[in-house]
Amino acid sequence: MGTDPAFGTLNTRVLDSLSEETRDMQATLAFPGTAPVPMPTGSLEAYIQTVNRFPLLSAEDEQALARRFRNADDLEAARQLVVSHLRLVVAVARGYLGYGLPHADLIQEGNIGLMKAVKRFDPDRGVRLVSFAIHWIKAEMHEYILRNWRLVKVATTKAQRKLFFNLRSMKKGLAPLTGDEVRRVASELRVKPEEVREMETRLAGQEMAFDADENEEEAYAPVHYLADNDAEPFQVLEAKQSEAVANEGLARALSSLDARSRRIVESRWLREKDAATLHDLAAEFKVSAERIRQIEAKALEKMRKAIGSATGRAALPAPAAN
Repeated sequence: MGTDPAFGTLNTRVLDSLSEETRDMQATLAFPGTAPVPMPTGSLEAYIQTVNRFPLLSAEDEQALARRFRNADDLEAARQLVVSHLRLVVAVARGYLGYGLPHADLIQEGNIGLMKAVKRFDPDRGVRLVSFAIHWIKAEMHEYILRNWRLVKVATTKAQRKLFFNLRSMKKGLAPLTGDEVRRVASELRVKPEEVREMETRLAGQEMAFDADENEEEAYAPVHYLADNDAEPFQVLEAKQSEAVANEGLARALSSLDARSRRIVESRWLREKDAATLHDLAAEFKVSAERIRQIEAKALEKMRKAIGSATGRAALPAPAAN
Protein backbone atom coordinates (compact mmCIF):
# COMPACT_ATOMS: atom_id res chain seq x y z
CA MET A 1 0.00 0.00 0.00
CA GLY A 2 2.99 2.30 0.52
CA THR A 3 3.75 4.66 3.38
CA ASP A 4 0.80 6.82 4.35
CA PRO A 5 0.92 9.40 7.20
CA ALA A 6 -2.79 8.83 7.75
CA PHE A 7 -1.90 5.46 9.26
CA GLY A 8 1.40 6.55 10.81
CA THR A 9 0.22 6.35 14.44
CA LEU A 10 -2.85 4.18 14.10
CA ASN A 11 -1.25 1.38 16.10
CA THR A 12 -0.90 3.64 19.13
CA ARG A 13 -4.53 4.70 18.84
CA VAL A 14 -5.68 1.09 18.67
CA LEU A 15 -3.57 0.07 21.66
CA ASP A 16 -5.01 2.95 23.68
CA SER A 17 -8.45 1.40 23.21
CA LEU A 18 -7.41 -1.91 24.74
CA SER A 19 -7.93 -2.44 28.43
CA GLU A 20 -4.97 -1.97 30.76
CA GLU A 21 -4.91 -5.59 31.87
CA THR A 22 -4.57 -6.99 28.33
CA ARG A 23 -2.31 -4.35 26.78
CA ASP A 24 0.87 -6.10 27.93
CA MET A 25 -0.21 -9.19 26.00
CA GLN A 26 -0.35 -7.37 22.68
CA ALA A 27 2.29 -7.29 19.95
CA THR A 28 2.26 -5.02 16.95
CA LEU A 29 1.93 -6.39 13.46
CA ALA A 30 3.93 -4.46 10.87
CA PHE A 31 1.60 -3.24 8.15
CA PRO A 32 2.53 -1.48 4.89
CA GLY A 33 2.21 2.18 5.65
CA THR A 34 3.43 1.72 9.26
CA ALA A 35 -0.05 0.80 10.46
CA PRO A 36 0.24 -2.26 12.73
CA VAL A 37 -2.67 -3.96 14.44
CA PRO A 38 -2.63 -5.39 17.99
CA MET A 39 -2.10 -9.13 18.08
CA PRO A 40 -1.84 -11.48 21.07
CA THR A 41 1.46 -12.91 22.16
CA GLY A 42 0.07 -14.65 25.21
CA SER A 43 -3.61 -15.55 25.40
CA LEU A 44 -5.65 -15.56 22.22
CA GLU A 45 -8.84 -15.77 24.25
CA ALA A 46 -7.92 -12.57 26.07
CA TYR A 47 -7.48 -10.80 22.75
CA ILE A 48 -10.83 -12.09 21.46
CA GLN A 49 -12.59 -10.99 24.64
CA THR A 50 -10.99 -7.56 24.33
CA VAL A 51 -12.02 -6.91 20.72
CA ASN A 52 -15.55 -8.14 21.45
CA ARG A 53 -15.92 -5.31 24.00
CA PHE A 54 -15.53 -2.62 21.34
CA PRO A 55 -19.01 -1.26 20.49
CA LEU A 56 -20.52 -1.65 17.06
CA LEU A 57 -21.10 1.48 15.03
CA SER A 58 -24.41 2.61 13.65
CA ALA A 59 -24.67 3.36 9.93
CA GLU A 60 -24.75 7.11 10.66
CA ASP A 61 -21.68 7.00 12.91
CA GLU A 62 -19.81 4.86 10.40
CA GLN A 63 -20.54 7.29 7.59
CA ALA A 64 -19.45 10.26 9.69
CA LEU A 65 -16.20 8.61 10.76
CA ALA A 66 -15.39 7.51 7.22
CA ARG A 67 -15.87 11.04 5.91
CA ARG A 68 -13.72 12.49 8.68
CA PHE A 69 -10.91 10.11 7.81
CA ARG A 70 -11.24 10.64 4.06
CA ASN A 71 -11.52 14.41 4.15
CA ALA A 72 -9.29 15.32 7.09
CA ASP A 73 -7.03 12.28 7.61
CA ASP A 74 -8.50 11.97 11.10
CA LEU A 75 -6.65 9.05 12.70
CA GLU A 76 -9.08 8.89 15.58
CA ALA A 77 -11.87 8.22 13.07
CA ALA A 78 -9.80 5.53 11.38
CA ARG A 79 -9.07 3.97 14.78
CA GLN A 80 -12.74 3.71 15.63
CA LEU A 81 -13.54 2.17 12.25
CA VAL A 82 -10.81 -0.45 12.68
CA VAL A 83 -11.43 -1.47 16.29
CA SER A 84 -15.19 -1.68 15.81
CA HIS A 85 -14.65 -4.34 13.13
CA LEU A 86 -11.90 -6.43 14.78
CA ARG A 87 -14.53 -8.93 15.91
CA LEU A 88 -15.44 -9.45 12.25
CA VAL A 89 -11.87 -10.55 11.52
CA VAL A 90 -12.00 -13.04 14.38
CA ALA A 91 -15.26 -14.49 13.07
CA VAL A 92 -14.00 -14.82 9.50
CA ALA A 93 -10.76 -16.42 10.69
CA ARG A 94 -12.70 -19.21 12.42
CA GLY A 95 -14.01 -20.31 9.04
CA TYR A 96 -10.47 -21.09 7.86
CA LEU A 97 -9.28 -23.15 10.82
CA GLY A 98 -9.81 -26.32 8.79
CA TYR A 99 -6.61 -25.60 6.85
CA GLY A 100 -4.56 -26.37 9.95
CA LEU A 101 -2.99 -22.92 10.34
CA PRO A 102 -2.85 -20.99 13.64
CA HIS A 103 -5.94 -18.98 14.45
CA ALA A 104 -3.82 -16.06 15.65
CA ASP A 105 -1.95 -15.91 12.33
CA LEU A 106 -5.21 -15.88 10.39
CA ILE A 107 -6.47 -13.02 12.56
CA GLN A 108 -3.21 -11.18 12.01
CA GLU A 109 -3.54 -11.41 8.23
CA GLY A 110 -7.22 -10.50 8.37
CA ASN A 111 -6.41 -7.36 10.36
CA ILE A 112 -4.14 -6.28 7.52
CA GLY A 113 -7.04 -6.67 5.11
CA LEU A 114 -9.32 -4.72 7.44
CA MET A 115 -6.95 -1.77 7.57
CA LYS A 116 -6.56 -1.80 3.79
CA ALA A 117 -10.35 -1.76 3.51
CA VAL A 118 -10.66 1.21 5.89
CA LYS A 119 -8.17 3.17 3.82
CA ARG A 120 -10.07 2.46 0.56
CA PHE A 121 -13.63 2.69 1.91
CA ASP A 122 -15.82 5.24 0.15
CA PRO A 123 -18.76 6.30 2.36
CA ASP A 124 -20.58 7.79 -0.64
CA ARG A 125 -21.11 4.34 -2.20
CA GLY A 126 -24.03 3.65 0.11
CA VAL A 127 -22.73 0.36 1.51
CA ARG A 128 -21.65 -0.57 5.02
CA LEU A 129 -17.97 -1.02 5.79
CA VAL A 130 -18.56 -4.62 6.83
CA SER A 131 -19.72 -5.53 3.32
CA PHE A 132 -16.68 -3.87 1.78
CA ALA A 133 -14.10 -5.01 4.32
CA ILE A 134 -14.97 -8.70 4.29
CA HIS A 135 -13.56 -9.07 0.77
CA TRP A 136 -10.25 -7.51 1.79
CA ILE A 137 -10.11 -9.59 4.96
CA LYS A 138 -10.69 -12.82 3.06
CA ALA A 139 -8.21 -11.84 0.36
CA GLU A 140 -5.40 -11.44 2.88
CA MET A 141 -6.30 -14.71 4.60
CA HIS A 142 -6.39 -16.51 1.25
CA GLU A 143 -2.93 -15.26 0.39
CA TYR A 144 -1.61 -16.39 3.75
CA ILE A 145 -3.18 -19.84 3.43
CA LEU A 146 -1.83 -20.36 -0.08
CA ARG A 147 1.67 -19.34 1.03
CA ASN A 148 1.75 -21.51 4.12
CA TRP A 149 -0.57 -24.49 3.58
CA ARG A 150 2.28 -26.46 2.02
CA LEU A 151 5.92 -25.87 1.18
CA VAL A 152 5.05 -26.03 -2.51
CA LYS A 153 2.36 -23.59 -3.58
CA VAL A 154 -0.59 -25.58 -4.96
CA ALA A 155 -2.60 -22.75 -6.52
CA THR A 156 -1.23 -19.95 -8.66
CA THR A 157 -3.82 -19.14 -11.34
CA LYS A 158 -7.25 -17.64 -10.71
CA ALA A 159 -8.98 -20.93 -11.57
CA GLN A 160 -6.69 -22.91 -9.26
CA ARG A 161 -7.29 -20.52 -6.37
CA LYS A 162 -11.04 -20.80 -6.88
CA LEU A 163 -10.84 -24.59 -6.88
CA PHE A 164 -8.54 -24.68 -3.84
CA PHE A 165 -11.05 -22.90 -1.62
CA ASN A 166 -14.21 -24.56 -2.98
CA LEU A 167 -13.44 -28.06 -4.23
CA ARG A 168 -13.38 -29.88 -0.91
CA SER A 169 -16.69 -28.42 0.20
CA MET A 170 -18.29 -29.31 -3.15
CA LYS A 171 -17.26 -32.98 -2.99
CA LYS A 172 -19.96 -35.25 -1.63
CA GLY A 173 -17.58 -37.78 -0.12
CA LEU A 174 -13.99 -38.90 0.15
CA ALA A 175 -14.08 -40.86 -3.10
CA PRO A 176 -12.55 -39.31 -6.24
CA LEU A 177 -14.88 -37.20 -8.36
CA THR A 178 -16.79 -38.96 -11.08
CA GLY A 179 -17.02 -37.60 -14.60
CA ASP A 180 -20.45 -36.07 -13.92
CA GLU A 181 -19.23 -34.47 -10.69
CA VAL A 182 -16.21 -33.02 -12.44
CA ARG A 183 -18.42 -31.44 -15.07
CA ARG A 184 -20.80 -30.11 -12.39
CA VAL A 185 -17.97 -28.50 -10.40
CA ALA A 186 -16.42 -27.07 -13.55
CA SER A 187 -19.76 -25.58 -14.59
CA GLU A 188 -20.49 -24.05 -11.18
CA LEU A 189 -17.03 -22.54 -10.76
CA ARG A 190 -16.61 -21.70 -14.46
CA VAL A 191 -13.34 -23.53 -14.88
CA LYS A 192 -12.16 -26.30 -17.20
CA PRO A 193 -12.83 -29.95 -16.25
CA GLU A 194 -9.12 -30.78 -16.57
CA GLU A 195 -8.35 -28.05 -14.04
CA VAL A 196 -10.78 -29.70 -11.61
CA ARG A 197 -9.00 -33.03 -12.03
CA GLU A 198 -5.58 -31.44 -11.58
CA MET A 199 -6.57 -29.63 -8.39
CA GLU A 200 -8.16 -32.77 -6.97
CA THR A 201 -4.87 -34.57 -7.52
CA ARG A 202 -2.90 -31.75 -5.90
CA LEU A 203 -5.13 -31.66 -2.84
CA ALA A 204 -4.95 -35.43 -2.44
CA GLY A 205 -1.16 -35.50 -2.61
CA GLN A 206 1.15 -35.29 0.36
CA GLU A 207 4.54 -33.68 0.80
CA MET A 208 7.49 -36.00 1.07
CA ALA A 209 11.02 -35.25 2.18
CA PHE A 210 13.52 -35.58 -0.66
CA ASP A 211 16.13 -37.14 1.61
CA ALA A 212 15.48 -40.16 3.78
CA ASP A 213 15.37 -39.89 7.54
CA GLU A 214 18.79 -40.76 8.95
CA ASN A 215 17.13 -42.74 11.73
CA GLU A 216 15.32 -45.02 9.27
CA GLU A 217 17.76 -47.51 7.77
CA GLU A 218 15.29 -48.88 5.21
CA ALA A 219 13.63 -45.58 4.29
CA TYR A 220 12.93 -45.24 0.57
CA ALA A 221 13.00 -41.54 -0.31
CA PRO A 222 12.79 -39.76 -3.70
CA VAL A 223 16.53 -39.19 -3.59
CA HIS A 224 16.92 -42.92 -4.28
CA TYR A 225 14.86 -43.04 -7.45
CA LEU A 226 14.78 -39.48 -8.82
CA ALA A 227 18.52 -39.12 -9.32
CA ASP A 228 19.70 -39.08 -12.92
CA ASN A 229 22.91 -41.09 -12.98
CA ASP A 230 23.68 -39.88 -16.49
CA ALA A 231 23.83 -36.31 -15.24
CA GLU A 232 26.68 -36.85 -12.79
CA PRO A 233 29.34 -34.16 -13.32
CA PHE A 234 32.15 -36.60 -14.00
CA GLN A 235 30.02 -38.45 -16.56
CA VAL A 236 29.05 -35.23 -18.34
CA LEU A 237 32.70 -34.14 -18.46
CA GLU A 238 33.81 -37.55 -19.68
CA ALA A 239 31.20 -37.53 -22.45
CA LYS A 240 32.27 -34.06 -23.61
CA GLN A 241 35.93 -35.05 -23.65
CA SER A 242 35.16 -38.25 -25.58
CA GLU A 243 33.12 -36.28 -28.09
CA ALA A 244 35.94 -33.76 -28.56
CA VAL A 245 38.50 -36.56 -29.12
CA ALA A 246 36.20 -38.30 -31.59
CA ASN A 247 35.55 -35.09 -33.54
CA GLU A 248 39.26 -34.28 -33.69
CA GLY A 249 40.06 -37.78 -34.90
CA LEU A 250 37.27 -37.69 -37.48
CA ALA A 251 38.52 -34.41 -38.91
CA ARG A 252 42.03 -35.82 -39.13
CA ALA A 253 40.80 -39.01 -40.80
CA LEU A 254 38.73 -37.12 -43.38
CA SER A 255 41.73 -34.99 -44.30
CA SER A 256 43.66 -38.17 -45.17
CA LEU A 257 41.16 -39.15 -47.90
CA ASP A 258 41.21 -38.16 -51.53
CA ALA A 259 38.46 -35.88 -52.80
CA ARG A 260 36.24 -38.64 -54.23
CA SER A 261 36.45 -40.87 -51.14
CA ARG A 262 35.77 -37.92 -48.85
CA ARG A 263 32.77 -36.91 -50.95
CA ILE A 264 31.35 -40.43 -50.72
CA VAL A 265 31.83 -40.69 -46.93
CA GLU A 266 30.42 -37.23 -46.25
CA SER A 267 27.38 -37.80 -48.52
CA ARG A 268 26.66 -41.21 -47.02
CA TRP A 269 27.36 -40.73 -43.31
CA LEU A 270 27.84 -37.09 -42.35
CA ARG A 271 24.53 -35.64 -43.49
CA GLU A 272 21.77 -35.25 -40.92
CA LYS A 273 19.10 -35.37 -43.63
CA ASP A 274 18.82 -36.79 -47.14
CA ALA A 275 21.87 -39.05 -46.98
CA ALA A 276 22.95 -40.25 -50.43
CA THR A 277 22.55 -43.90 -51.46
CA LEU A 278 25.07 -46.00 -53.33
CA HIS A 279 23.01 -45.59 -56.51
CA ASP A 280 22.90 -41.78 -56.12
CA LEU A 281 26.67 -41.62 -55.90
CA ALA A 282 27.09 -44.16 -58.70
CA ALA A 283 25.11 -41.88 -60.98
CA GLU A 284 27.14 -38.87 -59.87
CA PHE A 285 30.55 -40.48 -60.51
CA LYS A 286 29.32 -42.59 -63.45
CA VAL A 287 30.44 -45.90 -61.98
CA SER A 288 28.59 -48.89 -60.59
CA ALA A 289 27.04 -48.99 -57.15
CA GLU A 290 29.37 -51.87 -56.29
CA ARG A 291 32.36 -49.66 -57.09
CA ILE A 292 31.02 -46.95 -54.79
CA ARG A 293 30.65 -49.53 -52.02
CA GLN A 294 34.25 -50.65 -52.48
CA ILE A 295 35.56 -47.09 -52.37
CA GLU A 296 33.50 -46.45 -49.26
CA ALA A 297 34.81 -49.57 -47.53
CA LYS A 298 38.43 -48.66 -48.25
CA ALA A 299 37.86 -45.07 -47.13
CA LEU A 300 36.32 -46.14 -43.81
CA GLU A 301 39.15 -48.59 -43.19
CA LYS A 302 41.70 -45.87 -43.89
CA MET A 303 39.88 -43.55 -41.52
CA ARG A 304 39.92 -46.15 -38.75
CA LYS A 305 43.67 -46.41 -39.02
CA ALA A 306 44.08 -42.64 -39.09
CA ILE A 307 41.91 -42.05 -36.04
CA GLY A 308 43.90 -44.36 -33.81
CA SER A 309 41.69 -44.23 -30.69
CA ALA A 310 39.27 -47.02 -29.97
CA THR A 311 36.50 -44.54 -29.18
CA GLY A 312 36.91 -42.80 -32.51
CA ARG A 313 37.01 -46.05 -34.45
CA ALA A 314 33.83 -47.26 -32.76
CA ALA A 315 32.05 -44.10 -33.90
CA LEU A 316 32.63 -44.91 -37.56
CA PRO A 317 29.85 -46.79 -39.34
CA ALA A 318 30.24 -50.17 -40.93
CA PRO A 319 29.98 -50.20 -44.73
CA ALA A 320 26.42 -50.87 -45.91
CA ALA A 321 25.30 -52.95 -48.85
CA ASN A 322 22.63 -50.58 -50.20
